[in-house]
Amino acid sequence: MIYLCLITEKEKQVARFKAKIIISSLIILLFGALIYIAGGAEFNNVNFFACLGKLYIQSADTSVYMTFGCGLMGGLLGYPLTLLCGEAAALCVCIVATVMLVFIIANISVKDITAAASRTVSHVREAGEKHARERKARREAERGGQKTNDYGEVPMYIEDGNASSGIDIPLDDPKAKKKRKKRHVKSGIDIDYVDTNEQNAADKDLSEDLINIINRASKPLGEDAETTVADIAEDISQEKASNHMSDGAKQADPETVHVENNEKQKNSKAEENSEFDNVGYKTDNSSEEVKEEKVYHYPPVQLLKPNTNNNDRNAMEELQNNSKKLIETLQSFGVNATITNICRGPSVTRYELQPAPGVKISKITNLSDDIALNLAANGVRIEAPIPGKAAVGIEVPNKVVSMVSMRELIDSDKFRNAKSKLTTVLGRDISGEIVVTDLAKMPHLLIAGTTGSGKSVCVNSILMSILFKATPDEVKLLLIDPKMVEFSKYKGIPHLLVPVVSDAKKAAGALAWAVNEMLQRYKIFSEYDCKDIDSYNTLIEKNLDYISNNPPVEDENGELKQPVLEINGLPVAKEKMSRVVIAIDELADLMMAAPSEVEDSICRLAQMARAAGMHLILATQRPTVNVITGLIKANVPSRISLKVSSNMDSRTILDTGGGEKLIGKGDMLFAPVGAPKPMRVQGCYASDEEIEGVTNYIKKSYSAQYNADIEEKIKRIAAEEIATGKKQSESSEDDDGLDVDSKMDEAIKCVIDAGQASTSLIQRRLKVGYARAGRMIDDMEQLGVVGPHQGSKPRDVLMTYNEWLERRNALQNRED
Repeated sequence: MIYLCLITEKEKQVARFKAKIIISSLIILLFGALIYIAGGAEFNNVNFFACLGKLYIQSADTSVYMTFGCGLMGGLLGYPLTLLCGEAAALCVCIVATVMLVFIIANISVKDITAAASRTVSHVREAGEKHARERKARREAERGGQKTNDYGEVPMYIEDGNASSGIDIPLDDPKAKKKRKKRHVKSGIDIDYVDTNEQNAADKDLSEDLINIINRASKPLGEDAETTVADIAEDISQEKASNHMSDGAKQADPETVHVENNEKQKNSKAEENSEFDNVGYKTDNSSEEVKEEKVYHYPPVQLLKPNTNNNDRNAMEELQNNSKKLIETLQSFGVNATITNICRGPSVTRYELQPAPGVKISKITNLSDDIALNLAANGVRIEAPIPGKAAVGIEVPNKVVSMVSMRELIDSDKFRNAKSKLTTVLGRDISGEIVVTDLAKMPHLLIAGTTGSGKSVCVNSILMSILFKATPDEVKLLLIDPKMVEFSKYKGIPHLLVPVVSDAKKAAGALAWAVNEMLQRYKIFSEYDCKDIDSYNTLIEKNLDYISNNPPVEDENGELKQPVLEINGLPVAKEKMSRVVIAIDELADLMMAAPSEVEDSICRLAQMARAAGMHLILATQRPTVNVITGLIKANVPSRISLKVSSNMDSRTILDTGGGEKLIGKGDMLFAPVGAPKPMRVQGCYASDEEIEGVTNYIKKSYSAQYNADIEEKIKRIAAEEIATGKKQSESSEDDDGLDVDSKMDEAIKCVIDAGQASTSLIQRRLKVGYARAGRMIDDMEQLGVVGPHQGSKPRDVLMTYNEWLERRNALQNRED
């Protein structure tokens, strides 16, 4: 009963609820009977009702502090079972029946229990076998006098100048340090320490000194970057000397560790090596190499805030009231339907209706405003029919909107188990399921919505997903932010190819560089017979495996040369090709600043960049045909529509209405490539503090390394486009750029002589086609020879032949 109450409180649907209530009651009665029988069934010598009365009186007796029994409930089944079967058999029946009913109510079978038991046994067996193997390997290592670790050997110098065998010093493994036994190192043999004579006592002091050096050297290098092993050894020797002085007796060991001072090491560095130079334990060069070897640490999910939503206690009442009002509203308009299912999402609840036979779907869809009026809802969207179901979905906004945090999506198995490095989270759909998509399969995305609809939050969720999923070597970002504020939080992260681009002309140059990079990648693919970036990276992996399995060989000149794979006579590279994600926050501003260059670059990238591993994310708050042109919309198959102002804007994005009926704050319609209808999703939210926390964590462990060559190319392309634009503007102001037909002089003379201009006149006189004659008329209008178009009437002639000759001479002199 408690289990069912908890499930009901969490608003989860319980299958066969009434049956489980009955089973719970039987479990309680059987448990009471079990206690009654185990207590001796003391009232079986009277009849049934007298037994129940005595049990009730016994349970109500306040003079007894504690009684063993269940009162009246214990005798309901305990009395008849003991009379029929006897105490022992009744006890067994109660136990077996209780266990079976518990299995039924919890949906557990004997097969599940045996499977869990077998898994537990297998885990225990594997752990035992692993422990046995480790113990056997440790014994073999001790028997052979070797230690199985990967740390460097450090030779220690003795007073007589002879170096003993090396000992293993762990640099950064504190667990191994705890397990290490004290060993005496002498003549290359590891001997367990046993204090039996004075010589062994001296050896003990030596081993303790070495162990102290090991323990201090095993600390991380970042804690004290200036301390060397020589300093550690000197400190230990000073501590030991002070301890001996305090005892009043300073002992001189026959074998002591010889440690040179730092000043002597600096003066005699050219003549003799330091005691740790043989392995390069800590030198200036090695520290620089450690700094250069950077490892990308994925940001932990704890940097994101957990979801703090509380369950709406009035949700069930709201669902019942809306269902009742919905059916009454439809019946008032003569539409008979039944509710088959209700799906409650974070912000919207969908009521699935099955219309009665003979009811048209259009009758229901035309009642959206009337339904919203009766339900007092902020916009109602009707999906008719629901894809894959024989039902009509009526989506009604919830009174209490539940926020979807980004942490619950990033920490989900659906995102964690995804193999693609471009896996992104969007939010939760109308049934509460997590929506995860792969940007590589989209392959480009168009996001549109009004101010405050959650457009920038959606773009941030996509970029944050990439930071949690991919390393800088796997995915590179090219961020274009004309507003100069949206992508400022990502400055300095290692995933960026170049700093965030904010200038419109420089953005056009960045897109032009992306087109050139795409063409260069396709050229590389064709040289190595690869279809796309995945097959090329697979070829790189094969080459790396080939290099690891084939050591360097000597060539004809006696130099070592590493053999590599060759395709079509070309050696295969060793570095994989990274994917590139180009995100534009405000496309409308770019289209106003450089419409032709931006549109051409976007169209070329959208058509061809998928196989090259380059993907576009276009966001705009003005979804008009001037910004989202037909070419862009045709080549960007995946779209997201947030709250828009009109049905026309929704059709511009999705080719269908519905975007104007969204409630905002992350409520979106997601139409992936190939989907028959858009999916309603409540987008996830990540605050500015969370984004800054993630980016700061990444920047601390891995700083940005911008590509200077790419920056230079972008600046050069932007400068060339600016210069080209100036030349075109100058040529448009003058008439130098006009392509004059070879028969233009004859056509102008013919028109001036006739006193009027028409296409048919030039066709007849010069014997040219209609298209050429029409172009001549347009050129004459641009030169000022004839007037504008007047419908079916011929054009007026504005010049005499002498004026035309003067104009032509002036144009020729300007060209010269």
